[in-house]
Amino acid sequence: MLDDIIIEVTLELERAQHKFPKFNSQHEGYAILLEEMDELKEAIFWSKKGGNPRAEAIQVTAMALRFLLDCPERTVNEFP
Repeated sequence: MLDDIIIEVTLELERAQHKFPKFNSQHEGYAILLEEMDELKEAIFWSKKGGNPRAEAIQVTAMALRFLLDCPERTVNEFP
């Protein structure tokens, strides 16, 4: 089961990398992660309306990995 999840996350990450440019900053990466978390929350709370929590969790995970790949490490006092 874990292997299947890793494959799904990898495919979603690759799809997003192909479709969208790299994150410009940690702030942008955070905003995108927050948006994906909101979509996950909505899918959970409103699942009767066709939401898919599993698919949204895959997207959250893929965007968290993208954040790690696209955003250089910086100290707390640095701004974009």
